[in-house]
Formats: sequence, structure tokens, C-alpha cells
Amino acid sequence: MLTPAQWCGRRHLASFRHRVVLLCPVRPFFLVPRLLTAPPAMASTPLPPKENALFKRILKCYEQKQYKNGLKFCKQILGNPKYSEHGETLAMKGLTLNCLGRKEEAYEYVRRGLRNDLKSHVCWHVFGLLQRSDKKYDEAIKCYRNALKWDKDNLQILRDLSLLQIQMRDLEGYRDTRLQLLQLRPAQRASWIGYAIAYHLLKDYDMALKILEEFRKTQAVKTVEYEHSELLLYMMMIMKEAGMEEQALKHLETYDKQICDVLEVQENKGDLLLKLGRNDESAAIYRELLRRNPENRKYYQGIEAANPPKTEEERLDLYSQTAAQFPRCQSAIRLPLDFTTGETFERLADQYMRKALKKGVPPLFNNLRAMYPDKDKVAIIERLMLGYQESLKTAEKFNPNDEGEPQPPTAYLWVLYYLAQHFDYLGDTTKALGYIESAIEHTPTLIELFVAKARIYKHAGDIEEAARWMDEAQSRDTADRYINSKCGKYMLRAGKVKEAEEMCSKFTREGVSAMENLNEMQCMWFQSECAGAYRQLTQYGEALKKCHEVERHFQEIVEDQFDFHTYCMRKMTLRAYISLLRLEDIIRKHPFYFKAAKLALETYIHLVDHPLTDEDKAKDLELENLSPKELKKLRSKQRRAAKKAAILEEKKHQQEMQQQKGKRKDPDTEQDGPKEDDLVPEKLAKVENPLDEAMKFLKPIQMFAHERIETHLLAFEVYYRRGKLLLMLQAVKRAVTLDPNSAWLHECLVRFSKAVSEKNNLPGPVSTVLKEETKALFGEVDIKQFNANFIKRNSNSLQHLLAGAKMLYFLDPQSQDRALELATDLSENLIDRNVKICIKVYEALSSGAFGKCEEQTETYKTQCHQIFPFARVFMPPKSESDTVTQEDGQQDGQTDGQDGHPEVDANGS
Repeated sequence: MLTPAQWCGRRHLASFRHRVVLLCPVRPFFLVPRLLTAPPAMASTPLPPKENALFKRILKCYEQKQYKNGLKFCKQILGNPKYSEHGETLAMKGLTLNCLGRKEEAYEYVRRGLRNDLKSHVCWHVFGLLQRSDKKYDEAIKCYRNALKWDKDNLQILRDLSLLQIQMRDLEGYRDTRLQLLQLRPAQRASWIGYAIAYHLLKDYDMALKILEEFRKTQAVKTVEYEHSELLLYMMMIMKEAGMEEQALKHLETYDKQICDVLEVQENKGDLLLKLGRNDESAAIYRELLRRNPENRKYYQGIEAANPPKTEEERLDLYSQTAAQFPRCQSAIRLPLDFTTGETFERLADQYMRKALKKGVPPLFNNLRAMYPDKDKVAIIERLMLGYQESLKTAEKFNPNDEGEPQPPTAYLWVLYYLAQHFDYLGDTTKALGYIESAIEHTPTLIELFVAKARIYKHAGDIEEAARWMDEAQSRDTADRYINSKCGKYMLRAGKVKEAEEMCSKFTREGVSAMENLNEMQCMWFQSECAGAYRQLTQYGEALKKCHEVERHFQEIVEDQFDFHTYCMRKMTLRAYISLLRLEDIIRKHPFYFKAAKLALETYIHLVDHPLTDEDKAKDLELENLSPKELKKLRSKQRRAAKKAAILEEKKHQQEMQQQKGKRKDPDTEQDGPKEDDLVPEKLAKVENPLDEAMKFLKPIQMFAHERIETHLLAFEVYYRRGKLLLMLQAVKRAVTLDPNSAWLHECLVRFSKAVSEKNNLPGPVSTVLKEETKALFGEVDIKQFNANFIKRNSNSLQHLLAGAKMLYFLDPQSQDRALELATDLSENLIDRNVKICIKVYEALSSGAFGKCEEQTETYKTQCHQIFPFARVFMPPKSESDTVTQEDGQQDGQTDGQDGHPEVDANGS
């Protein structure tokens, strides 16, 4: 058995008693360390007693955030000609100036102090704090290491270094630093815990457990304590990750009386017993847990795993017993619907739906939607619901033969509501609208009905009408934040950015524009939708600004974890701390980040294919063609608009100044971290090299979202425009492993093959690799035959036919007629003939992906209008007055998910 002395060795610390210690700041970006003592005697220019007393006061002022007083004392020391270049005083002056926001002066003084005293650990430490405040963590680590060269056992420098190392995930360096801290302070709990965490993160589970066990033996626990309980649960967590199920179970059984979280103990015991094959004991624990919470699905799964049922009836018996024991339990009634079939399913579904309809459960459709891929179950549900509707309408009962009192009138209402959602899901917009209209006529005050109607129009392709009905829903309850957010989202989908901002401003802070406040609150769904709306309106700079704002939010989330490194060890929330670290490691895998990155990449790709400078030239050409009278009228209109914009800008500036006056802090208050560059839409849209900017979004998703095929296909689009053949090959190979039959991937493969064939004078090794890999991807057939095989293999998929047709024209422009025939196929046997895909076809026809085909485009639009009469993009042109009011041009190409990919014209762009 190891003792603390064996772990740490003996250290005599008296010699460090009079040294300067910069304690850990409470918050990482505000530089609030406390300085306790005077400079060490080893300083190259020691201060006499008077100046030394002043220096102590500087440290005290800095600790108490009295920065102006600190500067006065610095001036008194530096005013003495003998000490005008005293390094540590200059460094402290720089650190104080940094807290007042005077960053340039701060760096100047700290560097000057460092030059005058390179052997002072205080100067290096202060320089490191300055670098850390600017989030230059690598540079700060270098400064701390230099400080340790001159004071290798300084506790605070070691603590600061360890924080930066765990922040940067330098786990080996973190382990070494924590070992040194443990040797210096073996009596501190954080020293042991930090060292054990280092080994845990390095996956050296045995060593981590040995350290924690030695620390546990030093603790005298008489009563149940939360912190000791968390330590025991953390040890159990390490054992489970190490695959030591037997030891983990024994650990729980030994110390279960000392653990506060009884539920956690029972759940882990059930799981460990199941893994060890002790099924009866595991089932007994899960049954006990089920009595505690019969709604938890994991407990049902645990019982089934412990005692696998042989038949459907045996499996159903578990849920029947629970439902009888807990009549109000919903899970016991709902879960059997997932595995039952036929008459049993119909009986259980009838029981479940009647109860929900009678009680009035709005999310009933959402609860049953998981079963809709099964056509047989959908048919049963539809038959039951239609029967309810007819019977409730005539007899006020779910079944005319039912005994008892009539059902409440609301039951009929919820049946209509469900049927509207049901037929909307199945794509029958006419029936869905009929049912929802009947429901609104029945109860015109129920907000959910208007929300459902808006959703039906959205799925039908008329997002503007959907936004109108969602606005109607919001007007009936202006205090409902959820409806307000949904209305704002629909308005953004309709391209109405200003209206959406006004809608969301009802729940933002007064005195600040909604856009700014939503950005402060990191409301990323709004910013992602804004980016899509701006891109739809061809305002690419604004779209990129929103994408960059989302990216900054995630950067802030990563940096904010700095606050928790010391806090979690102090509070002993070790399991939550490990979960936090692992979450931060993959935070850019989040759907919000991926959506913003995808929008940014598609926008940058569009800017490469269609630079804004060309559009500016076109506008200039239009101005040249105007008559003098028309040009004068246009210039006058532009001047009035510019004057109006200047007035609005001045008002906005005055409001901001008033807000700043209201928020003005004490002049000694330290400044928030480094101010980031402003995001100017015009600069973002007219960046010199859009592909270089695109790489900033591409690299994170390549690292964290590599399981999405869109990641690799977007990478291909970027590398295709950069002419990087090997990187293009890498992207398509990764995509092939995920979905070899993807329509977008097929387009990338064809374009890649042609790019390789057109590239001459490649280096020998590169040519050899490309030749071998191309053969592995395409086989022995040429690219035209490869495309023909793809079309034949996917003849029942409109999305795949579109991709094959585009590549057919791309490879041979003479085959336009055949390509158009494939792309405009609207046969009923196509499995994906829906609004979303048909809009993609129409966009491809309109964008020139098949050359000039205006007549075929109009014919296709007419045919689609007959199939999808509610889709606005396929509607015939409105009258001039309607066009002005409706602004239909903003709706073309709007889809539900905005998840298309960059279009490819005949030239491959």
C-alpha cells in the first residue's frame, strides 16, 4: 500500500514563503489574480524598503481591483530615476493597464519589464496572464514554462499552467504538472483529484484508481457526505470504463451506505449485474426501479434484456402487469405498440388513442409518428380514426355500440386535428386542409389548429401562406413564446427578415435591437434561419455574418469551460466534469454548428462560381443604358434613400451611446476579454479568396462531423474549385463508405473522373495513385457507361434520375433531349415524387444545368402545378397588383429543410 510520502516525496517549502504568488483568477478572461507578497530577493534590481512597501500596495490594489490607485503607486516607484526601469513594477503596470482596456500600452510595459528582468518569474507570469487574456493559450503556456525555469516550485504558476494544459488537452503535460503540484501540496484534495483525472483522461485506468484509492484511505468519513459520495461514484465510473464490472459491483456493494445518490447506485447495479450474466438479480433491481418510476423506458429494456421474452404475448405481459398496477402510466400502454402487430396492435392502439382523445392530448400524432414507416399500422390507425370521426359525429361515442355516457365534444375536435396531421404526413394536402378547416370551424379559439394549418401549407410548398397562418396563431396568444418563435421561423423561411425580427422583439430586451439581443443570447436557431433567409434573398454578406456569429458562439462555449476546471474539482462534481470535457471535445458536432457551416460553405462556393464583381459590372452596364431623364430620377431616389439611411444610422448611434452611458461602469472596472473584429457584411461577401474562408468552416466539420456524407461532399465541392485532385479523391472515397448510392455523390464522382482525365502532366506518383483509385471506384467501364448504369439502377427515384440526367448533359451536351426526359419524369411509380425534389428539378432547369430549355421548364412547371396545386413556386404568374403585395419572387426555391447542395451547370460549377 502506497502512502502520501511515497507518492509525493518530501519537500521543504519554507524557502518559498516570501516569494510572489499569483493566485488563480476566479474568471479566466478578467485577470483577477491576487498578489500577496513582495518581489523575491532574487530579482536583479531589489527594491529598498520604501519602494518595496509601495510595490506591496500595488499588489493589494490589483487584488482589490483599485486599478487607478495601483497606477499611482507604480508611478511613484518608476518616478525614481534609480528604479525607472524596474522590470516587475513595469510588468505590474502593464497588467493593470490591461484590466483597464488599454491593451497596447499594457503589452508595451510588460515587454519592457521583461527585457529589463528576464530572470524574474513574476515578469514571465504576468506576460503569460496577458497572453491568456487574449486567448493565446499556446503563447501563455510558453511564458509559464519560462517562469518555472526561474521558480520551478511556484504553486500558482503550476496551477495556471495546468489549467491551460487541460484547456488545450495537453494531457501528458497536464499529468506532469499535476504530479508536481501533488508533490508540493500532498495535503490538498485537489492535488490528488487533479492527478487522478489526468490518468483517467489518458485512459490509464489502473493508475487513476490507485491514486484515488490512496486518497480515499486518508479520508475519515463518519457520516454520509456529498463530496465523498461523488468520489466513490467517480471511482465506479472509471471501473466501468475500464471494463472492470466485477470490481465496480463490489465497490458499490461495499460503499453503497456512503453514497447519497441511491437511484444512481441501483441503476448501475442493475446494469453491472446484467453485464456479468446475473440476470435474475438484475431483473429484480429493474423491477424495483420500475415501481419507483414506471415511465422510464430503460427499466423496461433492462427487464427484457435480463429475461428475454420468447413470444409476443410473454413480452406484452410485462407491460400489462405494469399498466394494471399503475393505471395512469403512459409508457406501459404506448411501448407495446412498437412491437405488436395485427389484431393485438389494433386493440392496444384503440385503447391508447381513445384515452388520449378523450383527455385531449395535442401531441398524440407525434407520439405515434414513429410507427408511420409501417404501412400496415398506418392503415389500422387511419381506419380507427375515421371510425371515431363518423361515430362521434353521429352518436357522440367512439363506437355506436359503446355503453355509457357520450364522449365530450372535444373528442371529436381532437380526432379532426389528428386526421389533418395524418393526411399531411401522407402528402394528401387537400384532405389535410379539409379536416383542419372543419376543426377550426368547430373550435375557432384553439391555437394548435392554426399552427397545424400553417404546417400543412409549409409541407405543401407555400411557405408564405404558412407564415400568414402562423402569424394568425401568434396573434391569438401574444404571450406564448413558443408560438412567437415558430412564427418568426416561418417568416424567415418566407424571406421576411424584418417582420421576423419585429416578431421576436416581443420577447427580447427593451432598448436593444432584436438582432443584437438574440446574438447576445446565442439564439442559434434564429441566426441559422436568418442566414438561410438572407441567402435566399441573395444578400450573401448578411448570410455569412450570421454563420460567423454562430461559429463565434461555439468558440465562446469552448472558452467558457475554463471557468469549470478548478470549480468542478473544488466542488467534487467529477463525473459531470468529465462529461463536460468530453462534450467540449465534440461540441462542433452539434447540429446548429453543422447547419451554419453548411450554409457558409454553400455561400462561399456560390461566391466563387458567381463573384459579386460580375454583378456590379452588370449593374453599371444597366446604368449606362438608361436615358438621362431615367438616370436623374434614379440618382434622386438613391440620394433620398441614402439620406434616410443616414438618419436611421444616427438615431441608432445615439441609442447605443445612451445605452453605454446607462451601462457605464466604474472606471476601475476591468474590461471583458479581447474585442473581436466586427463582422461587416460587405467585406465578408467581397473577400479576396472565398475558398480560404470556406476552409475555416470545412475543417471543423471534417474533424467532428465525419459521419455525415454531406461533410465529404462539401469538401469535394471546395477542393474541386481549388483543383486539388488528391483531396477530391479523399473526399469521394470517404463518402462512398457512407452511402455509395447517393445522388449528390454520383455527381461528384462523374466530375472527378472528368477532372482527372483532363489533367495532364501530373507527377508520376500522383498519376499512379489516381489511376489505381479511379479504377477501384469506376471499375472497367468508362464514365458514360458508369452514368448510364447509375440511371438504370435508380430508375424509380426522381432524385437519382435528376443527378444522372445532369451528368448526362455534363458529359455530352448533345444528349439534352434525353437528359430532360429523365429529369422531368413525373411518373407515379417514382418513390420520391414530392414537392421538395420537384422544386430541385425546377431549379436545375431554371439555372441552366441542362442548357437553354425555357419551353420544357414552363411545361414542367405546369405539370407540377397540377400535381402540387398548393406549391407557390409552380403557381402561374399573378397579376401585377398581386405581385406587388405578395412578392412571390422571394418564394422561388424555398424548401422545408434548405438542405440542397450547390448546383452544377454544364461547366461543372
